[in-house]
Amino acid sequence: MADHTIRDIRNIALISHAGSGKTTLAEAIAHNAGVTSRFGKVEDGTTVSDYSEDEKERKVSINSSVLSFDYKGKHINMIDTPGYADFIGEALACLTAVDSAILLVDACEGVEVGTERVWNIASEHKLSRLIMINKMNKENIDFNKTFDTIKERLGTGCVLASMPIGSGTGFKGVVNLMDNSGIDAMSGDDKVRAIGLRNALIEVIAENNDELLEKYLDGKELTQEEIAKEFEKGVASGEIFPVFCGAGILDIGVKEILSAIIDILPPPDERPAKIVKDAKTSEDKELSPDPGAPFAANVFKSISDPYVGQLTIMRIFSGSLKSDTGFYNATKQARERIGSLLNLFGKDQKSVTDAIAGDIVAVAKLKNTSTGDSLCTDKDQVLFSRVNFPEPAISSSVKPKTRSDEDKISSALHKLMAEDNTFMTSRDEQTKELIVSGMGDLHLSIMINRLKKRFNVEVDIGTPKVAYKETIKKMAKVQNKYKRQTGGHGQYGDVWIQIEPMERGAGFEFVNKIVGGAIPRNYIPAVEKGVLEAMSRGIIAGYPVVDIRVMLYDGSYHDVDSSDMAFKIAGSGAMKKAAIEAGPCLLEPIMDVDVIAPDEFMGDITGNLSSRRGKIAGMDVAGKSQVIKAKVPLAETFKYASELKSMTGGRGSYTMRFSHYEEVPHKIAQGIIAKYQEQRQVEQEK
Repeated sequence: MADHTIRDIRNIALISHAGSGKTTLAEAIAHNAGVTSRFGKVEDGTTVSDYSEDEKERKVSINSSVLSFDYKGKHINMIDTPGYADFIGEALACLTAVDSAILLVDACEGVEVGTERVWNIASEHKLSRLIMINKMNKENIDFNKTFDTIKERLGTGCVLASMPIGSGTGFKGVVNLMDNSGIDAMSGDDKVRAIGLRNALIEVIAENNDELLEKYLDGKELTQEEIAKEFEKGVASGEIFPVFCGAGILDIGVKEILSAIIDILPPPDERPAKIVKDAKTSEDKELSPDPGAPFAANVFKSISDPYVGQLTIMRIFSGSLKSDTGFYNATKQARERIGSLLNLFGKDQKSVTDAIAGDIVAVAKLKNTSTGDSLCTDKDQVLFSRVNFPEPAISSSVKPKTRSDEDKISSALHKLMAEDNTFMTSRDEQTKELIVSGMGDLHLSIMINRLKKRFNVEVDIGTPKVAYKETIKKMAKVQNKYKRQTGGHGQYGDVWIQIEPMERGAGFEFVNKIVGGAIPRNYIPAVEKGVLEAMSRGIIAGYPVVDIRVMLYDGSYHDVDSSDMAFKIAGSGAMKKAAIEAGPCLLEPIMDVDVIAPDEFMGDITGNLSSRRGKIAGMDVAGKSQVIKAKVPLAETFKYASELKSMTGGRGSYTMRFSHYEEVPHKIAQGIIAKYQEQRQVEQEK
């Protein structure tokens, strides 16, 4: 059996806005716990959690990384998550697997947009949380202002649990406000301030217990045991969020964080029960965090690496799992056999014989399991809720540089999608382009770099083509006769057609109105085939023709010279002639765009959307933000992600989905048609 109980486990995620020092804190915690012999640094690529080549190269966290280790009889699973908005999917997935989070706030920058975003996600999961005001060694720090902003933006339950001694170059330590001995050793104004802050902390703790509050208000002194017990209870329930301070890079304030992980943050069995679906009845049921209950686990991360191989990382919510056994994948409805169970420490792996409810472990080389899958027993099948990952905000077209790259790209992209749920690929059936989509420029840049470095696939990057379409505005009737005489059997086909526009989105309808055998029945399909072929090639700009009805109502044939080929050519020519007479026009895809941003940016955003030919459809409120709903032509959205980020200082985001097709304004259509005609001329001259 595992050498720890469920009471000994602590599952924590480090979360924050980018650049707040999560990776350095993770390094400092591991070093203080005695599991690393040296203190790695982000700048020289020596940290345990930022171990991939792209992280070392860019000196930022891109992937979430699991650090599992033992300290003072506790088994700690700590996950270092990326802070950049481009990699929010990593944080979203990891926060489903932990019981607590440590939020870092840069002492100089304060509460930033990413800080609020991950805090709100942690709130949705009802996680217990600590806050660390980090980088107290930076210049121009106003600690009191930073703390006031934390209370204002993150809630009044935030209360100081440690106090800094100095700041900037004068920062030399912290005082633990839960420890009287540290305060007793102080003197002067610092001691007076520390006593005041400790009293404020005790008051917040007492407010969560009527008996303690009455005792406190009566002027009776609370025992350290009473304070500690109620403090732990308040943190576990999400009523209290202790705020610590320090500087991870200087290893100051780290011991206090490590002690808080052990003494304050809750074990898995103190968390609310996990609600899942019974896979057979679809009814809700509670999962008991009991090692003796049936096995149930959820996969929150997959790693696909050509050297490490496929790694599947799971959180066990119920029961236990032994190495060299197996489980049932309720999502894929397939059984999986497993070899060793692994504890991860960055890129290092340690085999373990078993794992219990509350544990986070990895398994190598599973065949059918991917991120988000629900694992259980055959008898007790359960399904975990899927994470709602945000839709990709930016897309690029990719084209393999060589034939060998073309052969490898599909497999490589599939593996990248398996480990990152915010990275998507698709093939545009109309333009025939391979499209990759992600959360931002940095995200796509890194995924393209992984294609090259991990899978040796070279691609050319481009802006995706817009899938324009063509249609007509009025009815037209034409005759088209195809006649060729070559000495032997000739070719003869004569068709009369009428074309007319249909409602937008109606597609295509072919109506056979031939009577009296003007065209033999067996040639009718050839006429339709010719019409469809002409429609697929376009009339004015090379884009497919849509939303028309074509009626074949007359024609003639020759007993000897008529053939399927002749009527196909006649039908194709008739379609081209009729479409030109019927007022052809271009259609463009219009997207439903929902922009979420703070109220102060509404004017800039609506003005920018209007400049992109967008039409504002309405506005809603989402918490402290506003949601602008607009309809915007796809052609105007390709650079919107980076522009919105710049416009809102990174505090705005948007989602986009297809709405409908609309006619392209005449002036813009003229430019598209002219460009097509130039390309055709160049091709003909070749």
